[in-house]
Amino acid sequence: MQTLNLTGSAQTLMATRRHTRPVAVGSIVIGGNAPVVVQSMINEDTLDTMGAVRAIRALHEAGCELVRVTVPSIKHAQALGSIRERLADTYRHVPLVADVHHEGGPIALEVARHVDKVRINPGLFAYIRERSGDYSAQEMAITRAKIRESLKPLVAVLAESGKAMRIGVNHGSLSERMLYLHGDTPLGMVESALEFVELCEELGFHNLVISLKASRVPVMVAAYRLAAQMFDARGMNYPFHLGVTEAGDGEYGRIKSTAGIGTLLAEGIGDTIRVSLTEDPIKEIPVCYGILQALGLRKTMVEYVACPSCGRTLFNLEKVLHEVRSVTNHLNGLDIAVMGCIVNGPGEMADADYGYVGKGPGIIALYRGRDEIKRVPEAEGVAELVKLIKTDGRWADPPGSN
Repeated sequence: MQTLNLTGSAQTLMATRRHTRPVAVGSIVIGGNAPVVVQSMINEDTLDTMGAVRAIRALHEAGCELVRVTVPSIKHAQALGSIRERLADTYRHVPLVADVHHEGGPIALEVARHVDKVRINPGLFAYIRERSGDYSAQEMAITRAKIRESLKPLVAVLAESGKAMRIGVNHGSLSERMLYLHGDTPLGMVESALEFVELCEELGFHNLVISLKASRVPVMVAAYRLAAQMFDARGMNYPFHLGVTEAGDGEYGRIKSTAGIGTLLAEGIGDTIRVSLTEDPIKEIPVCYGILQALGLRKTMVEYVACPSCGRTLFNLEKVLHEVRSVTNHLNGLDIAVMGCIVNGPGEMADADYGYVGKGPGIIALYRGRDEIKRVPEAEGVAELVKLIKTDGRWADPPGSN
């Protein structure tokens, strides 16, 4: 991973993304040079085939590129076959991930037939009777060998079918051995992931994605930073799935997720993300894309540049920004600035494609890039902005307008 470039333009002032191997998950790719992938998880019970199909489709249509489902039993795992067939018949193939937790070996083997990636939790995957107290080197070796035997059949099935595995460590479910060796720490999280990666590599399997989630942002950030260092030092260039687990809901849930995910992405760490909110999963998707756009990693919406209101503002900035957005928010890829006065306006909006700037009481100046194109009465400003965009051939009618 390279250092931040401090000499380039606004578009190049980004940390180089950590170099990772590409891992195919159905029709998408995580890692390599692929865009950061957005994913989420349905709430529906997978025994409810039609309910699960509707939820998966709704998430996918909202922009979720990879959908995860939970499989707490063999019956749930078997149900994924029907869900997948129904999706193909009524909609299309959607890349699916199955979540496997407690004593997940047999469940993972079954579900691997029906999904594109299996997520396992190292702290819960293999049932090992742990005990408190000291662990001898012999006991450690025996436990590791038991885990390897539990992983071996799953790895064989995934390798044969070209599917992937996520080794998903959670801060709250570290194994007793890891807690004994490293404590309830980011190092314990990383060592837990490393153990499973090493076992997979011993078995010749490399289609891996790694996550190290925690509900506390500082723990999550520290774990991923440490993992990037330790994995890269070992030549383990596996892609990372980022997330703040159990982030909660509302404004603070979004703030926590953005603080953790955004911090790491800005450092070049991360290849796929999930914002985990205690809300309808569809509400997670715009937050994901907002984080990615704010960091310049993906552009899926109009970028609005607008100054805060102050005593110099020459019109109702909040009202005008709403008016501009209401007629242009379908023009994905454009940067549009709405600036209240000439003090900071032209300079602050220099990277925008178009600008709407207050020049005096009741007067608006319209810009194309850095060039002022015309001045118009405020009452005509929004309509004239649309006219300018149309003149440049960059207009498209809103979906459903015909």
